[in-house]
Amino acid sequence: MDMDEKELVRLAKEARQHAYAPYSHFKVGAALLTHSGKIYKGCNVENASFGATNCAERTAFFKAVSEGENSFAAIAIVGAPDGTDTADTCAPCGICRQVMREFCQPEDFKIVLEDGQGGTISMTLEELLPRSFAGESMG
Repeated sequence: MDMDEKELVRLAKEARQHAYAPYSHFKVGAALLTHSGKIYKGCNVENASFGATNCAERTAFFKAVSEGENSFAAIAIVGAPDGTDTADTCAPCGICRQVMREFCQPEDFKIVLEDGQGGTISMTLEELLPRSFAGESMG
């Protein structure tokens, strides 16, 4: 990964500031790094009809894909209750993990999480989602 993990986390924290979370009061931000070096930020956007809510990670992916990007290197994710800066590690939900798998190579894509104490935890998508289902599983 060409970008420092702490910088990617900092950008995810910037994105978190725009989260719309009037129901859960848990704000999440994500910063998605493409192989070309571009960053796409996303935040969670809740809805009274909870099924229409969109997570920060998917917001970042969908922004990137809608602008023609489809090659991704890493994502940083941070989340905490509204009014606080840091919480324990905020890992992506199952739907977000599946979206990552659609667009990323599991052994190469890096996921960076804040550890709640100023550090980071890094893993590959393969480590987070072993034996995953993908397009090639359908053939």
